[in-house]
Amino acid sequence: MRTTRLLAGLLVPALVTTLAACGSSSSGSAASSAAPPSDAVNLTGVCPSTVVVQQDWEPEAEHAAAYELMGQGYTIDADKKRVSGPLVIDGMDTGVKIEVRSGGGAIGFQSVPSQMYVDQSITLGAVTTDAAISASSTQPVTAVVAPLEKSPQMLMWDPATHPTWTGIADIGKSEVKVVVSSGTVYSTLLSDKGLVKVSQFDTSYDGAPARFVASPELVQQGYATAEPYVYQHEVPSWNKPVKYQLLSDVGYNVYPEALSVRTADLAKLSPCLKKLVPILQRAQINYLTNPGTANKLLVEAVEKFNDSWTYSEGVADYAAKALKDLGIVANDSSGALGGMDQTRVQSALDTFGPILKSSGAKVKDGLKASDLATNQFIDPSMTLK
Repeated sequence: MRTTRLLAGLLVPALVTTLAACGSSSSGSAASSAAPPSDAVNLTGVCPSTVVVQQDWEPEAEHAAAYELMGQGYTIDADKKRVSGPLVIDGMDTGVKIEVRSGGGAIGFQSVPSQMYVDQSITLGAVTTDAAISASSTQPVTAVVAPLEKSPQMLMWDPATHPTWTGIADIGKSEVKVVVSSGTVYSTLLSDKGLVKVSQFDTSYDGAPARFVASPELVQQGYATAEPYVYQHEVPSWNKPVKYQLLSDVGYNVYPEALSVRTADLAKLSPCLKKLVPILQRAQINYLTNPGTANKLLVEAVEKFNDSWTYSEGVADYAAKALKDLGIVANDSSGALGGMDQTRVQSALDTFGPILKSSGAKVKDGLKASDLATNQFIDPSMTLK
């Protein structure tokens, strides 16, 4: 049975847990032999010898900007849930390695900012804006590129049971239970906006499809890049479409999984980021253009990790198309793909700062949008056509 993502938009970072494991590895090939780098993409001497990217979950298409850079001869460490290899862009070896580390169970379900401060070898971490706000007092991070323009998170329902529903606003006109993970920021947002009543939320979501299948009147959280395909094609007891609306449509205006550095390291890493960020922008564009190679790597890594997370080739292909069709990957209003509109970041801070404070998070006094995100390394020419 497929275990889907459980934790997203948490109110308070999880307790820090340090993991140690012995590694077993296997090697593969993700690209043709790479040419020597041009100066523009030569990262030798300006970036760490291994650029470590800490993701917030196990391999999936949302992480493709990092996996797209994995060159020939990569290694999959099944115990530590990591993939590493030469960092290659457009067939050119940049002279350094990249290591993509899984989140979720691989880091004890702690937050990415927590892990970044536990393990200083991490170069970039995937941190959603609300999580960065929550961590701002004790584990501050600054986003340098946002491969995803908006969140793929959504609420879904059975169109046969609720044939007149067209969006999330219809949910709140009923008394139907909405099954979500405990501590989600967006549940407070939806109730504050009057879209869903507080009494409707059921925070017992466990990731399994059984309850939704048995009680099709329910509304359930999910990801528009996964569950619509999974429920129609990989859950035999359901095997039909679901309907959904993205949370970004109703005010969840965060930049999801933006690649971020420890704020204190921003100046030190600036020479690296000046070259690396445009490479990450290009990688995301390349993925949308031709997702096949990275998708095969995502599927291979999940298979070799061999834990409760599953990710089929069908899901990966569906996700790549959904990322583009739904505008989850798109040019930002600031201009480029990967950019972060400061007005939008400030709006997210104004919205979620008070929610997080009310939950007990220690939000930094005087926190500004510029503390949470910067476009100083973004290449404005990197756009989807």
